[in-house]
Amino acid sequence: MDLYTLAEKAIADGGISPDEALAVLQLPDERTYELVAAAGRVRRHFHGVATKVNYLVNLKSGKCPEDCFYCSQRLGSEADILRYTWLTHEDALAAARAGIRAGAGRVCLVASGRGPSNRDVERVSRIVEDLKDENPAVEVCACLGILKDGQAEKLAAVGTDAYNHNLNTAESHYDNICTTHDYDDRRDTVQHAREHGLSACSGLIAGMGETDEQLVEVALQLKEIGADSVPVNFLMPFDGTPLEGHHELTPHTCLRILAMIRFVHGAADVRVSAGREQHLRSLQPLSLEICNSLFLGDYLTSEGQAGTQDLGMLADGGYTIYGSDHRLTATAPETVTRRRGAGTEVAANA
Repeated sequence: MDLYTLAEKAIADGGISPDEALAVLQLPDERTYELVAAAGRVRRHFHGVATKVNYLVNLKSGKCPEDCFYCSQRLGSEADILRYTWLTHEDALAAARAGIRAGAGRVCLVASGRGPSNRDVERVSRIVEDLKDENPAVEVCACLGILKDGQAEKLAAVGTDAYNHNLNTAESHYDNICTTHDYDDRRDTVQHAREHGLSACSGLIAGMGETDEQLVEVALQLKEIGADSVPVNFLMPFDGTPLEGHHELTPHTCLRILAMIRFVHGAADVRVSAGREQHLRSLQPLSLEICNSLFLGDYLTSEGQAGTQDLGMLADGGYTIYGSDHRLTATAPETVTRRRGAGTEVAANA
């Protein structure tokens, strides 16, 4: 496989064929660095050295009635996580502000559950309005589950920029990871959000027993639904969940998956997301040559590396933060702390 030609094809028409995508996943480890360089050509063509920094605010943690097998917040989960009802309005704003001060250009407001009530949407809308009043340039993405009629319109009306609802895995594999809702529920929510003015943020979780063919399948399905922001998560097999102890990813496998997504999605924001620290390990900085987006600090119910380490990794790689022409320095102050409980403590993306 000529990876230079593949990169040029991705640049020219924004995508590669299913067979080419599968061949990328099946490259031998000794071609990984060549592959990273080729995917980097696509990243730099569309995004240069700019990286979009995202920050998660976990508005409500645990207590979810859905049974997604990978999730520490699922029905019946015995995972050792924080569980709390909705943060207060001021605590949610404080958490978002902490991420913005640390350099985040997008704040992701997340709440566990099947989907929001209209009261929940009103609650999130007030947070969005206040964030936009304070800093109109900040992007706000909401992630609240399956939407009902009128809810996407409400979120868009108050200035919400994007809606996240991951497909998570291929349609052909979906019944193996969840029984309380199906693939169509997820796809329809993403399409509904797009139709009502919200940018579609939707991605996948790799390492849940899917085949290479199914990774290609979900990559193409994400393209079909018009995802312009694609978070790529790597399974974190929480104790107390059905996928506990499930390990099948290597650093090279993760880099091949990221490169395949970059080739398929071309100009999209490809985000290296949860599990990057655990699975990419010492090769984590190479993911930034493929991906133009990452989460700062922690995730929803698990700790990532410290925010200063994320910023230092960007600085050492010569990257800029999206919206700024200034190169980062590796001496950024520690402005993102870890949350040890709900309320005013502001930095666990749980």
